[in-house]
Amino acid sequence: MAIKGKLVIIGGAEDKGEKSKTKINNFYENGILKRILDEARLHEKSRIEILPTASGVPKESGNDYIKAFGKLNAVNTGVLNIKTREDAEDPEMLDRLRKADVLLVTGGDQMRLTTILGGTKFLDLLQEKYHKEDFIYAGTSAGAAAASNNIVTEGQSENALLKGGVKMASGLALINDVVIDTHFVSRGRIGRIFQIVVTNPRLFGVGLEENAALLITNNSKVEAIGPAMTVLVDGRSIKDSNFNDSDTGESLSIEGITVHVMSKYDIYDLNSHKLTIDHSNRSDE
Repeated sequence: MAIKGKLVIIGGAEDKGEKSKTKINNFYENGILKRILDEARLHEKSRIEILPTASGVPKESGNDYIKAFGKLNAVNTGVLNIKTREDAEDPEMLDRLRKADVLLVTGGDQMRLTTILGGTKFLDLLQEKYHKEDFIYAGTSAGAAAASNNIVTEGQSENALLKGGVKMASGLALINDVVIDTHFVSRGRIGRIFQIVVTNPRLFGVGLEENAALLITNNSKVEAIGPAMTVLVDGRSIKDSNFNDSDTGESLSIEGITVHVMSKYDIYDLNSHKLTIDHSNRSDE
């Protein structure tokens, strides 16, 4: 069955209209948050709920997004103050999610997000809306990383290509067989994706740099919509590795892993595993 919802995953540190005057038109015309509104059911009149559960400073995080969307003339916004599992069962919170056109999940700690939402009525409703309604789940940083059924929970960059250096857990399961990492280039996280994919080549790795974003429709068409780059890691072509022969803490070797790099307007098909690069030399940035 076709999935009616849309998924927007963002690498973190996206433009919220706070940059210098020379860059402000890009936020208004071509920014990630503007594209979310363009895709939303009622555009700037859409009901947008901000979920800052992952954040250590939820009030400030929620207010930042209300201000950012306000600069784009979207004022039908609110903040869902879900801090506990009990909050995630609250009928008021469920009713607000039920009426939402967009749920934007902020950055922070993805484990805080999944331990609070996992197995609750809120997550059940979120998954139902995503599959059956014209609805957008937009997640940035932790909110993006948690969107898949598999999430990265631990793994320092310097140890990421040592066996056992990366840990995983279950996520929100809006999209399957994909693992998403954020702040990808700035924090040197490519080794984390390599280790995850070599242990399960069925998983497709997505590494989003800061201010990069992907719009995913029907869990198959992937469009780059942010100005920064995204790295895709496909393990289906792996010919050999030393993973099963190595002890924990030893360096890994991998032969034949496939890496793609996407920039804005490129399209990737998760069914055919084909990248279509945009060659139109657009100059509207």
